Amino acid sequence: MTASCERVLKSSIAVVWAIGLLLPRPAAAQVAGSRVLVVPFENTRHDLRVHWLSEAAAVLLADELNARGVGAITRDERVRAFEELHLPLSASLTRATVIKVGQIVGASEVIVGAFALDDGRLTITAHGIRVDVGRLQPEVTEQAQLADLFQLFDRLGRRLAPGSADGPRVSRPPLDAFENYIKGLIAESPSAQATFLETAVKQFPGYDRAEIALWGVRTDQDDHAAALTAVRAVPGGSLLARRARFLSGVSLLELKRYDEAFDVFKALVDESGIPPNRGAAAALNNLGVVQIRRGGTPQTGSAAFYLTKAAEADPGDADYLFNLGYAYVLERNYQGAIYWLREALRRNPSNPDAHYVLAAALQASGTIVEAEREKELARQLSAQYEELERRAAADKLPVPKGLERVREEPEAAMGFRPEQAIVNAAQREQQELAIFHMDRGRRLFEREEDREAMMELRRAVYLSPYEAQAHLLIGRIHLRAGRPQEAVDALKISIWSEDSAPARVALAEAYLKLGNTAAARTELEKALVLNPASADAKRMLSELK
Repeated sequence: MTASCERVLKSSIAVVWAIGLLLPRPAAAQVAGSRVLVVPFENTRHDLRVHWLSEAAAVLLADELNARGVGAITRDERVRAFEELHLPLSASLTRATVIKVGQIVGASEVIVGAFALDDGRLTITAHGIRVDVGRLQPEVTEQAQLADLFQLFDRLGRRLAPGSADGPRVSRPPLDAFENYIKGLIAESPSAQATFLETAVKQFPGYDRAEIALWGVRTDQDDHAAALTAVRAVPGGSLLARRARFLSGVSLLELKRYDEAFDVFKALVDESGIPPNRGAAAALNNLGVVQIRRGGTPQTGSAAFYLTKAAEADPGDADYLFNLGYAYVLERNYQGAIYWLREALRRNPSNPDAHYVLAAALQASGTIVEAEREKELARQLSAQYEELERRAAADKLPVPKGLERVREEPEAAMGFRPEQAIVNAAQREQQELAIFHMDRGRRLFEREEDREAMMELRRAVYLSPYEAQAHLLIGRIHLRAGRPQEAVDALKISIWSEDSAPARVALAEAYLKLGNTAAARTELEKALVLNPASADAKRMLSELK
């Protein structure tokens, strides 16, 4: 393996494993920097009439904790974590699963609870679970009439975070408007979501959270004009006004009203101060996207200029780094593109677009062997490779248009990233350090301490990106955790780095979990070619027959 090849990939498949500080709990002082995840409460009576209260409880308690200075994780982050674990948002979760979700979003503690409604009187119970040790905290109970729902959660928040100070709160609408807002969040079809959210807005004009949720529904439907109308209705004095302005910029961008979108994002960046802080990174990224789509000028700046600023403000974000590399390819600055695309792949090596664009940059710069390897991995990771090639030829460009990543959230994610755990790595011998982390990760994997193993293995592949055994163990951890698609991505990288029978067998197992029997059989047959004595491959093939 050449040293130049070894620098291409320096991370693993994107699941953030973070360990936070301790969460405030009854009779304990708050620790600065702690984060808490509140999951939907259990409907103990299975009363379908108040099913919406399950999600409402999580939203209200998170609001109350945030108002008291406790770093409660947003609903959007929670939804993404549930999706990553393939969990239904309304599922009743085991303690182990709750802890796993907490780990993914970087929480130090998870709050779970339950509710029951009797003759209009609501009873709420809640308790925390320490993520690091899985220990339950004392249970807290509150009661009130359903009409006093907000006051009930005020009291609950005070008891879960004693001694914390009151801060500004999001708007509190009438209860019927809030009920429709929550129902709009959890409805299964976009049409039902829109109906509930529009009803909430009619019941409470200027309802900022409902307008922003409606923006999300309309954006998902590609109705960007309706999305823009919704988000522009958020009052200027709302705590969510800055977010609403950012989202309006996204809608203007998708409507190809580039000058207006540029002005919105530029104003948000200017308000962040000099130099721009991490909170301005998303707006800088989107300024770069505007310039990619409409073209830069000496007066407005190039796409690479804004994307460089975004990468400086938040250097751990793979999308910003990919966009910067992509912009350089479009400008035919291939050496700059190669550098930034490799940096993007350090953070997310399963990004097929980054491999494809890197291959184009390498080929254009005359590095043919590495270009072919990147093309091959892009083919393995995505079925869209041939379509990308066709589009590039049609556009008469090294890569096709339209690969840039628009950021739809104005704030940077606060979870830790794997590369942040590596201190002064550039000053050490990378291969020796990678072996150290690989050995620790293998021992932890064998003890089924998967969270700690994943952290060590990610450090190993950050330092030695073609470490096939590390990617193999990462794939097995994903399999053990019930994430077969993530396992497929990791195992393909392992096989690409070094083809082996164990990796082929593990990939077959992942395909079986995804219901792809034909692909599983193919992998098992390849495993037997590599190792005709593989007992696992023979056993699985026999079971398939």
